[in-house]
Amino acid sequence: MEQSILEPATLEETRDLVAEAVLDGKTLEIMGAGSKRGLGRPVRAERVLSTRRLEGVDLYEPAELVMSAGVGTPMATIQATLAERGQELAFEPADYGVIFDHEPGVQTIGGVFAANLSGPRRLKVGAARDHLLGVTCVTGRGEVIRAGGRVVKNVTGYDLCKLLAGSHGTLAVMTRVIFKVLPRAETSATLLVRGADEQRLLAALRLAMNSSFEVSGAALLPILAAGRSKVAMLRKPVRLQAALRLEGPPPSVAHRIDALQQLLAEDGGLGFERLDANDTATLWAEIRDLKLLSPALPLWRLSMPPSVAATLSEWIGQMSAEHLYDWSGGLVWLALKPAWAGEADLIRRALADHGGHATLIRAAYEVRERVPVFEPQPLALAALTRRVKESFDPKHILNPGRMYAEV
Repeated sequence: MEQSILEPATLEETRDLVAEAVLDGKTLEIMGAGSKRGLGRPVRAERVLSTRRLEGVDLYEPAELVMSAGVGTPMATIQATLAERGQELAFEPADYGVIFDHEPGVQTIGGVFAANLSGPRRLKVGAARDHLLGVTCVTGRGEVIRAGGRVVKNVTGYDLCKLLAGSHGTLAVMTRVIFKVLPRAETSATLLVRGADEQRLLAALRLAMNSSFEVSGAALLPILAAGRSKVAMLRKPVRLQAALRLEGPPPSVAHRIDALQQLLAEDGGLGFERLDANDTATLWAEIRDLKLLSPALPLWRLSMPPSVAATLSEWIGQMSAEHLYDWSGGLVWLALKPAWAGEADLIRRALADHGGHATLIRAAYEVRERVPVFEPQPLALAALTRRVKESFDPKHILNPGRMYAEV
């Protein structure tokens, strides 16, 4: 089916195009730069509404730590603007350009919040939705809503910012977002921990996270992942190793990394090395953007309590040697052989008794059509999801079926 592409440049144009689609009964695929078009179930829509022309930073107050931008603004623009003032998006969103075969930096700020993308620092500063202060959007009724930020007009009963973040364009078309920014750390360093198996290294990550040393990244790199890094120290020789990042003023980082190594060394038998700020930046960008896993394999995202990761590590290793632990074990990336990509029941059964869930991030089109991409919801939650969808988009014209077949 050939799709016509609509490219509004203003809020008013967006409202009119959505209202027209409502009247015509035409479905819309909502898309920014298209860098995450392969994320979620395939959308079968008659038209594409692209938000790329809704771009530009319209408010930036460094002293107030706030920025406002059109949702089509490329992340490269946002990051460059913030870098000029020594600031950043603290939740360091992943750039899915690598895993979906797009150029890096093309994804938009709207896409980041629509998918609620958060990187390794999430365990310290929270998710993308925690940094979203305000939003302007057009619902599937063709109505304009403004919430949060400087103009408050919330829909009764909903925290609209939290609701839209992670909704993948199924509830409303965001046109403008207001978000919190933070100063960039003066320096950073990474403590590499070696000389033990996955269970013991995962325990070391949890111990570090429970310490007072303000760790801002805690990952475990199996041999295949470590071998793909551009950081020489991880490859000579290639070994299973844990990585712990610390950030802040140089004297503070130096003191805390010494104290953290001393704490972990009490367990005995572990080896340690350190990465400077440059290698630290390289490594954590690789972890954030999933550059340490094969770009050709289907990819599952497993979420679980960090304490469960050690319990399931043997099963994870049996599923695939291509895996990576982040968030001290609370997030596991699992790259499977294509023949195993659709084994959703097998994967979810393994997590079900441990309070975990799984999302299929990358797979062939036909697999994403057949397999529930997002974790199936309990009946009560599924009913609530349908009611929310009905209240925002009663005719189901916005990204129909992107998250769940019935919505």
